[in-house]
Amino acid sequence: MKGIVFTEFLELVEDKFGLEMVDRIIENADLPSNGVYTSVGTYSFSEMLQLLQNLSSYTNISTDDLLQVYAEHFFSVIETSYPGLIATYKDPIEMLSSIENHIHVEVMKIYPDAELPTFVIEEKGEGYLKMIYKSSRAMYRFGLGLMNKTFEHFNATANIEFEKIKEDGTEVRFIIHQQ
Repeated sequence: MKGIVFTEFLELVEDKFGLEMVDRIIENADLPSNGVYTSVGTYSFSEMLQLLQNLSSYTNISTDDLLQVYAEHFFSVIETSYPGLIATYKDPIEMLSSIENHIHVEVMKIYPDAELPTFVIEEKGEGYLKMIYKSSRAMYRFGLGLMNKTFEHFNATANIEFEKIKEDGTEVRFIIHQQ
């Protein structure tokens, strides 16, 4: 997992819960990196899981809810760091349906060894999108948070439903109706 995911996560934790919480979740985890991350480094997904689980246990916020909040924070990082990427799109459905064939292609140019989820478009229509998220990491709630912020970015609203195809969350169908 790319280091920017870790550095931004720890920045969010500091902003929302304080520096002491950052120290606490790092100190109470068994991290090969010792909690020292660079944005361009690559780290084990198990480290992110430990950090999330520790934060969840100290805040009584589910890891799924934490992932979603983190994704909403991460969208602002994308907006600031890569404004041209988002400016390519005119509406949220167009942007979301282009994740696999454009956005992930651009991400791979910047981070060639990134392990990204796959999004398969099942149906697309006017204000409607049905797609499947597939990943060895069950971070579909991170994807949901990014989707919510995509609609917010375009000053639009949507009803986004999801159904787990695989119970562990590694394959999830998203059904999106723009309102």
